[in-house]
Amino acid sequence: MADENDFESVASGAAETFPMQCSALRKNGYVVLKDRPCKIVDMSTSKTGKHGHAKVHLVGLDIFTGKKYEDICPSTHNMQVPHVKRTEYQVIDFTTENFFCLMDDAGETRDDLKFTELCTPAKVDDVKTMVTSAEENGQDVVATVWKAMGTEMVKELRAAKGN
Repeated sequence: MADENDFESVASGAAETFPMQCSALRKNGYVVLKDRPCKIVDMSTSKTGKHGHAKVHLVGLDIFTGKKYEDICPSTHNMQVPHVKRTEYQVIDFTTENFFCLMDDAGETRDDLKFTELCTPAKVDDVKTMVTSAEENGQDVVATVWKAMGTEMVKELRAAKGN
């Protein structure tokens, strides 16, 4: 049976993006520009011109690299919007190679996310100090991991409340 097709199954809601009319997008929302998930930092709408469509000018910053992207789209057309998922993990360790060792609520650990300067705090030394001082004081550090379009990154660290 060499002619059998091999189809992969995916869970419901597994799409990385969803369509939204350009005129419905808002500043501080998300949109896919040049195949990258971006946060909209500026947008403006032009009046209907001789070609019949009002145009929306979008300016966005890539949520993982900080790079600026721009696009112009007719207001009635659809743009893709990324599903941006935020997950909190407890920071167990911060390695000398600048990788985070994280644990989720179920006790599962992962150590595949590396520090980037788009994280808050943005300096390696500040992260090391935060993790070390929290450990010495018996506190937890919580990392917020953002996931969109197959990419994950630690975006924020903070001391856990109530400890």
